[in-house]
Amino acid sequence: MSRGNTRQRIQDVALKLFAERGYEKTSLREIAEQLGVTKAALYYHFKTKEDLVTSLFEDLVLGPCDEVIAWARVHRPTTLEAKLQILRRYSACIGNATPLVRFMHENQATLRELSIGEQMKKRIFTLLGFLKDQDAALTDQVRCTSALFTMHSTLFTLDSSGAGPEDKRRAALEVAEELVTAAHHGDGA
Repeated sequence: MSRGNTRQRIQDVALKLFAERGYEKTSLREIAEQLGVTKAALYYHFKTKEDLVTSLFEDLVLGPCDEVIAWARVHRPTTLEAKLQILRRYSACIGNATPLVRFMHENQATLRELSIGEQMKKRIFTLLGFLKDQDAALTDQVRCTSALFTMHSTLFTLDSSGAGPEDKRRAALEVAEELVTAAHHGDGA
């Protein structure tokens, strides 16, 4: 198996175990056992659990999120359509990382302690800065903030709805677009 495939397999198993047991209760030894490899083989790819979590974020969320931010910096979203495009792009980004988004919400205390948590937080605030106007009424600022968090939380809070991940992502995007549209039109003034 190539290094890239092994790395991906480690990430997949680790994310599954982190989701089932939590970050703190999952050891590198358990990940290695689940994979059927030695700890040395695992350490070749990731020296610590933090390295492993960081790689998950970099591969699944941070890189794609940085692409959304780069797009926004180029297009300077002052129009409603540009703001909605940011939401659509970000929705696709996190839609491809649903298990990691769940991990983020279920391990918030851990993420506050890891450097990757601060990096993700900075990106969310950067995106929020593109969505809300500086002089927006407080209710419109709340709408923009709620738009981003709706897209995050809906991916895992509606498990009992029977809807699939893509249906939940689309529904959350629709609500987020409504919130940003209302904020853009100044409905909270």
